[in-house]
Amino acid sequence: MGMDANWLAARMSGRSARAIAHEVSALIRSGELPVGAQLPTIRELAREMGVSPATVSQAWKSLRRHRVIEGSGRRGTRVSASVGGGARPERMASVANYGPDIIDLSRAAPDTRLLPALEPALAAGAAVAGLNSYDRERILPALDRCLRRDWPYDAGALLAVNGGYNGIYTALHALIRPGAVIAVEHPTPMRLLDILEDMDLTILPVDCDDQGPRPDLLAQALAQRPSAFLFQPRLHGATGHMLTPARLTELRDVLAASDTLIIEDDGVGDLAMLPRQSLGRWLPDRVIHILSFSKSLGPDLRLAVMSSTVPLIEEIQAFRLFSSGWTSRILQGAACWLLQDAQAQALLDRARRTYQDRRDALATRLRDDAIPIGPGGGLCLRAPVRSESYALVTLAARGIAVQPGSKSSFGPSHHVRIATGIMDERVLQATAPHIVLACKGG
Repeated sequence: MGMDANWLAARMSGRSARAIAHEVSALIRSGELPVGAQLPTIRELAREMGVSPATVSQAWKSLRRHRVIEGSGRRGTRVSASVGGGARPERMASVANYGPDIIDLSRAAPDTRLLPALEPALAAGAAVAGLNSYDRERILPALDRCLRRDWPYDAGALLAVNGGYNGIYTALHALIRPGAVIAVEHPTPMRLLDILEDMDLTILPVDCDDQGPRPDLLAQALAQRPSAFLFQPRLHGATGHMLTPARLTELRDVLAASDTLIIEDDGVGDLAMLPRQSLGRWLPDRVIHILSFSKSLGPDLRLAVMSSTVPLIEEIQAFRLFSSGWTSRILQGAACWLLQDAQAQALLDRARRTYQDRRDALATRLRDDAIPIGPGGGLCLRAPVRSESYALVTLAARGIAVQPGSKSSFGPSHHVRIATGIMDERVLQATAPHIVLACKGG
């Protein structure tokens, strides 16, 4: 059923893109615009409303992003059958929760047996000064002092946030306008892509090799003057490759000639074999560095710490007043206690070595079967496959789940990401032959 442009225009009271998107959504929710209804063309509606086609186009873009409408071009634009769902992180929303009979190698998560006990840490957190105050302090002073001893550069200010992705989400929304251009290392973790796509950012992918983002490709991206460059400065969460100090220096040299904001996502954190490192050592006025403790101290701490200049941190903190305002002092105090507890740090050292050994064991097994695996560490590796769909189906038939490489890419992929954090000797022996088959077949 085609919808008459005059009928729809008569029901629009606002003339901005935001108002049009809001009022069309209301008509859909009320049932006046039923599922499957074909909307008038952009030009028809713009003419009837007396606005520019660009205004209607922007409204349609917003509705499409929120899955309210679908289709375009010659097929026409229709009210989506999935209307009512609102914005959602498409990649993360498609991640399954597997039952106990499945060996889940799809999540690059820590082995819970290698995480510190939280009871004494939380008891210490519950005793911090200022508990239950509504004062919106950026970070617990004791945690600030503790972290500055090993922070990778002399930062102007630190800010505690509710996990690494929360920090990135907050920084982007506070500092980057929707629709802006942003350069991103490629591949990149799927949750980051969900955030970037939800903001309608124009993404410039910067391909990586085994040492990190390629400087020549970063230079090409910077020629388009992106608002920011987002990358992982130590260990890559989608591939497991390590960004070498030499490559970091090369990236510094490329970025020094630009004014692009630099956002560093140290998501794997202190499980990396490399020490903490940051471009803030050379470019402190433009760097936002985010260090997550979810994988090293425990995901239920929901804690990361961000650093930058005082003005940038104040701007980000101001945006947080729309939501939480500050991060739990109990959790900050617990993290501070763990970072200074000898037993917890000894366990962290053992976890770091164990994860490296587990990744190395699978990488060696695959290389022995002529499957090229680059150097790396952390909680995963990225394996090449002839056919991604064949690999996924082959492993699923054998009770093994991995993540398709396409979820971390901007296009088709011939890779799968295999989580190695839980891959002790028993899991390695149970899965390695099937992984080899999945990589070579198709």
